[in-house]
Amino acid sequence: MSTTRVVVLGFAFVILLGALLLTLPISSSTGVSVGFFDALFTSTSCVCVTGLVVVDTGTAFSTFGHVVIILLIQIGGLGFMSVAMLYFMLLGKRVTLGTRLVIQESLNEDRIGGLVRMMRWVIFSALSIEGIGALILSTRFIPIYGFGKGLWYGVFHSISAFCNAGFDLIGNYQNLMPFQYDPVVNITICLLIIIGGLGFAVLQDIKHNRSFRKLRLHSKLVITFTAILLFGGTLIVLLVEWSNPATLGPMNFFQKLQAAFFQSVTLRTAGFNTIDQASLLPATKMISVILMFIGASPASTGGGVKTSTMAVLCLNVRMVARGRSEIAAYHRTINRDTMQRALAIVMIGLAVLLIDIMALTLLEPQANFLDLAFECASALGTVGVSSVGTGTLEPVSRMLLILAMYIGRVGPLTLTMALGHKQAQTKDAFRYPEERVLVG
Repeated sequence: MSTTRVVVLGFAFVILLGALLLTLPISSSTGVSVGFFDALFTSTSCVCVTGLVVVDTGTAFSTFGHVVIILLIQIGGLGFMSVAMLYFMLLGKRVTLGTRLVIQESLNEDRIGGLVRMMRWVIFSALSIEGIGALILSTRFIPIYGFGKGLWYGVFHSISAFCNAGFDLIGNYQNLMPFQYDPVVNITICLLIIIGGLGFAVLQDIKHNRSFRKLRLHSKLVITFTAILLFGGTLIVLLVEWSNPATLGPMNFFQKLQAAFFQSVTLRTAGFNTIDQASLLPATKMISVILMFIGASPASTGGGVKTSTMAVLCLNVRMVARGRSEIAAYHRTINRDTMQRALAIVMIGLAVLLIDIMALTLLEPQANFLDLAFECASALGTVGVSSVGTGTLEPVSRMLLILAMYIGRVGPLTLTMALGHKQAQTKDAFRYPEERVLVG
């Protein structure tokens, strides 16, 4: 079995296992089993680190259910291979070549050397960052919910934020809106989301090369494009929603800036919200769809078509506009294979998004078109924010969202290659004669 198929089927297995666990009576807060379809949707949203919900996480599930949910989020965020690596590390077993190849695919790395060491570093770093985040958040939750519950809330929301999941335990579908004016909660959650969304390869590069000039080209592109999206998104949300009485209108300047920045960060596939998504103006929802489609970075805890993918396409446009023959950035040339892969990822992602939107408009004729586009982009980008209310959608519509979340997590190109009969590992045996085609 190819490594791509192992990754695709591995995520599917974890989703089904999680759904079965969430249907157990012990997972429900009332002792009555949650329906399998609702459990399947919740499990998919957890493993795909999305955050869309059809039942309220804080009130519908018991403590056991919450533990299952956070474990599924952790597995989904770090990749199911993290569990395999923990197994090897704890039992002292040797990592086989086949396992290394699957790790390579799950981390989206182009080399096999040092992968086991990198995976160990990924696990250790993730747990350390989540631990620090949990301690900081606990200082705000403990005074409100008590020591035990406040500490658990700190751990849960820290893992959920670092893994870009967006699940919360506040209850009654409030998410983090009760803390919209709390700078400690807002800043901590934002930092966890950003760090988790940069990608482990970038984090490791920053650790070894503390100067931006010494970083690899991939890291430079990710950091630059991430900064452009974050601050550009903040500025647009701030300007458009400035006088909206249902969102930023009643806030002072600092509160508006904080809420706009949080909104821009959470659209990077996180799914938390401190303002009502249904009350956003159409222009904000439109830019949100674009940001959600782009998503986080490769080998991160987030989804989307990825920042570096869009960066390569933008550089390609610049190359054509300047009449050059090579794609270059930071005094480095990007090969055409990378550009072709980026184009394939975006085209497949756009196709899935448009098909999903078209299907939902047929299934939900009473819903607003922009809200449905918002929902589809949120699912495919594994974001988790909703302006229409996922629980109000028809069962068939929810099934389409499950498929969109799954495709968004494993990656459009990975899924396409896994479903294909074979992958192009060698050069073509022959070439057809070239002929010019007019475009534009």
